[in-house]
Amino acid sequence: MESIFIPLFIIVAIIILLWVFFSFVPIPLWISAMASGVNVSIGSLVGMKIRRIVPARVVNPMIKATKAGLDLSLSKMEAHYLAGGNIDRVVDSLIAAQSANIPLEFDGARAIDLAGRDVLQAVQMSVNPKVIETPIVAAIAKNGIELRAKARVTVRSNIERLVGGAGEETIIARVGEGIVTTVGSSETHEVVLENPDLISRTVLNKGLDAGTAFEILSIDIADVDVGRNIGAQLQMDQAEADRRIAQARAEERRAMAVAHEQEMKAATQEMRAKVVEAESEVPRAMAAALREGKLGVMDYYQMQNTIADTGMRDSLSQAARPSAADHSAPQSKPQG
Repeated sequence: MESIFIPLFIIVAIIILLWVFFSFVPIPLWISAMASGVNVSIGSLVGMKIRRIVPARVVNPMIKATKAGLDLSLSKMEAHYLAGGNIDRVVDSLIAAQSANIPLEFDGARAIDLAGRDVLQAVQMSVNPKVIETPIVAAIAKNGIELRAKARVTVRSNIERLVGGAGEETIIARVGEGIVTTVGSSETHEVVLENPDLISRTVLNKGLDAGTAFEILSIDIADVDVGRNIGAQLQMDQAEADRRIAQARAEERRAMAVAHEQEMKAATQEMRAKVVEAESEVPRAMAAALREGKLGVMDYYQMQNTIADTGMRDSLSQAARPSAADHSAPQSKPQG
């Protein structure tokens, strides 16, 4: 019984050891690497496991690079993986660059990948240029007419300036600035409408791709539309502002005139009150003169007669004065 139990224990232990070995050491991956001509030892694969590196993420790109004729260092690829880079994308970009005769080394591709840029897309764009369409840019010519232009910018990647170079947003902003400058320096909007390539030439001569990760190949004006008459609108706004200012000043003068009229009315009423007060003193003065003997009764009557005679003469003179209607009416001729 004991002779049977011991071999079974050994068999189970061997199976467990083999399972642990094959689960920790990727033997199929090692066989694939050796069959592809990649010199990687089992110890290197075990070391990757210990360093928490997925061996397939490094060995498979190494196999691909070796088949493409690239001489890459396994330690550099491990370092790039540990730094958080995408080894597979870097290797694909190196293969694409080699096929297109673009000078690109592993260190440069690794730096571009770690900078957050898609190095494979950059290599593809260097081979196949990309067209960037700008949004509609509004600019005003010197005669006050607004023009709305849209441009298509053909660019390709500049591998040497991918690290630290500006992106597409900078290209779009600089092209928009060039459109505004060109249209704003034109005397009339007809000049730009007759020669849209004037914008392209001016923008290209400014060297807008300096400091960017791209090289501008061409700038084509896709569309130019006439917008609002900004100059006329500004003149209308200025005229409306002047009208409001004049109206405010007129209201101020009217208010001052009304206040002056009110003051004159108050002064007139005050003078009338003084006249009435003075007239009320006349009878008192005459009564005092009669009492004191300074004025006799006959003198009083004579004064009243003089006043009545003066009033009658004024009435007669007004009645005898011809009216305007009498002067305007034609005189009748005597009949014979």
